[in-house]
Amino acid sequence: MRIEGSVTIVTGAGSGIGRALAESFAASGASVVVSDIDIDGARRTTDGITAAGHAAVVRHADASKPDGIRGLIDCAADNFGPVDIYVANAGVTGPPGLGLVEDDWDRTLEVNLKAHVRAAVMLVPDWVKRGAGCFVSIASAAGLLTQIGDAAYTVSKHAAVAFAEWLAVTYGDSGVHVTCACPMGVNTPLLNATLESSDTAHRLSARAIINAAAVVEPQLVADATLRAVREDRFLSLPQADARNLFQRKAADHDRWVLGMQRYQNSLGADVDRLTASHG
Repeated sequence: MRIEGSVTIVTGAGSGIGRALAESFAASGASVVVSDIDIDGARRTTDGITAAGHAAVVRHADASKPDGIRGLIDCAADNFGPVDIYVANAGVTGPPGLGLVEDDWDRTLEVNLKAHVRAAVMLVPDWVKRGAGCFVSIASAAGLLTQIGDAAYTVSKHAAVAFAEWLAVTYGDSGVHVTCACPMGVNTPLLNATLESSDTAHRLSARAIINAAAVVEPQLVADATLRAVREDRFLSLPQADARNLFQRKAADHDRWVLGMQRYQNSLGADVDRLTASHG
């Protein structure tokens, strides 16, 4: 997929991976719509891009809402032209364990999964007509493995990976490219907030991430993702550890589950707290 000259939308671009992605697409010659529910963060990202001499506009949007996504597509068309690349990066974590209320489940699935579905519904038919387009799903290694403690996050990211794969299978022959990025621990406000949480189960979930593999910077994820887009590759695994763990899981799923149980216990998990309650 050619990035230079493309019109690209990046959601959740106010900080972390989203900011690095927006900056990298812009530096590679894309005209970028920078979107986030955090408008101040999105403005800082946009200001940095334009100060470097690249093309970008900012748009406040809730990427999980149909009108928010439609507004992003319209903003791109008004400023740059039809969307070529959509980067579904916005994401949230949920309270750990089974003690989630319905609203927690709904919010996590709306942002981490249904936002991707809604964007694809609006964009893919036009891409098929044009014979070109690219959907970039920023999922997580939790979507290939399992995130200890955080049921809703794990389920939503598995679903995001599955949806991206379905898109690639269904529309790949029609010129629609799909890249799915699955990083492990990344130095972002999302991970840092979990590490500093007053909730024991939240901190346990974060420790499970940082103890499994080295935490990397957002720019490494952005670089790996752009390489995958350029090379028309589906799966982007910025950390080799994720690939190794995924291969071990596929080789012997039962052994993998037992190993994860042992790993959880080694972290000092209060299993009853993780699986039955929150707060």
